[in-house]
Amino acid sequence: MSEQDMATAEETMWAGRFITAKKRGRWEYVSRARNIRAAVILAIDEDTQGRHVLLVDQFRVPLGRRCIELPAGLVGDKDAGEDAVDAAARELEEETGYHAGRMESLGEYYSSPGMISESFTLFRAHDLQKTGEGGGVDGEDIHVHRLSLDTLAAQIGAWRAEGYAIDVKLLLLLGAGMIG
Repeated sequence: MSEQDMATAEETMWAGRFITAKKRGRWEYVSRARNIRAAVILAIDEDTQGRHVLLVDQFRVPLGRRCIELPAGLVGDKDAGEDAVDAAARELEEETGYHAGRMESLGEYYSSPGMISESFTLFRAHDLQKTGEGGGVDGEDIHVHRLSLDTLAAQIGAWRAEGYAIDVKLLLLLGAGMIG
């Protein structure tokens, strides 16, 4: 895309309940409807057996298979005035069954900026307490995984071999080990 494309008016090609296909100049892309954003949660707890990260997996229709992910959810999909930190806390508890005593914003990021304008705010969850089983709401069928950071790379490799998709945000946890 060039600055010339940005000088062109944005056109909506198609609009659904959650996404909108748009065009600006020569560029086609997708955005979230109603300016909805996402919150992604990095939840790491520590006990006598080491540090563990909370991951989830759920079936993702666009991929046609289950995907291993950090817990996440939409901000403002039900309440337009919802704050990102409140959405992150709500989604963490709904998906994983863990409550965070404190949420720390790690900034705003873009997952695929050549195709989608969606951003997400990454939160680090602190002072975790288990409050339930998780699994999501309304038949989301989310599976919760509490995984030792020491075995993370091997487990992700095993999941990949079993046919799971792996969300790109997990590179956050694998990155340093992949450079080696």
